[in-house]
Amino acid sequence: MTTTELPAYAPVPESSTAPAVNEHGYYVGRVEKNLYWVTDGGYQAAFLTTPDGVVLFDAPPSIGHNLQRAIDEIAVANDVPNTVTHLVYSHHHADHIGASSLFGADVVRIGHAETKRLLLRADDPARPAPDVTFDTKYTLQVGGETINLAWLGSNHTPDNIYIHLPDHKTLILIDVVIPGWASFAAFNVNSDVPGSIAAPDRALDFPWKHFIGGHLGRLGTREDLALHQQYLADIVANVRIALATVDPMPFYAKYGNNTWAAVKGYLDTASAQAAAPVVEKYAGVLGAADVFITSTVFAILESMRLDLGEGLFLHP
Repeated sequence: MTTTELPAYAPVPESSTAPAVNEHGYYVGRVEKNLYWVTDGGYQAAFLTTPDGVVLFDAPPSIGHNLQRAIDEIAVANDVPNTVTHLVYSHHHADHIGASSLFGADVVRIGHAETKRLLLRADDPARPAPDVTFDTKYTLQVGGETINLAWLGSNHTPDNIYIHLPDHKTLILIDVVIPGWASFAAFNVNSDVPGSIAAPDRALDFPWKHFIGGHLGRLGTREDLALHQQYLADIVANVRIALATVDPMPFYAKYGNNTWAAVKGYLDTASAQAAAPVVEKYAGVLGAADVFITSTVFAILESMRLDLGEGLFLHP
């Protein structure tokens, strides 16, 4: 396939774009006071400078050694320590903590109890299991700073946590809401679809001004989460319409004993029907509103059928 044959997508809104990276391939900026965020345009991490050292939140391998470069840049500019003493894991996925081993064995790693179990199972030397774990809540205090960690049920993964820095008006919740953007493939590849739909409501229960979602190039606001909630509500509403109006029987009539072909035809048609009005509404509002929409709608449609029991046919 040539570049002229590749599909065309709606332009990305200016409001979704990232700040430019430097010659090393990263951007670092202040979130609030001594809390900073760093991005390579695709992934995000954050760090808090304190008199006793640096607390790092996640370590994406795509940023890799640029994490320390960003920390060094801020430390030199502000005459603060540049040694990472604590590393908080948002969850176990390698794309967000796969550079953890760069910070050595002396760093105190903190994460949910399930994160430790999953990392021990993975046995990945790039992701050492956390030294400190918790089940529901944990308060980390370093250098006079307070960081509240909470597990409020599964969402993107069984172990994904809410990281709240009240003195910095910031909430970190990774892979649930991507500010300015529609969802990644298959609804962000969420393992718990109902939990992921509910997670933004729980996030908005915290007091915060700044939001770090873990991907792409900019910080989020409360308005971004409200927009994401409306986007999901529109998907759910259109899925309900599709489940009520798309007749599966013509697909079974066409494909006979090839049951998978019939099911695929039905589900693809229902997903496409539900996706179309969402694309029309959000193209130009959310980046990539038309890119992964069909797989996202399919994931939500299947969850509504299987988790919630909607749209299933009862044999008479």
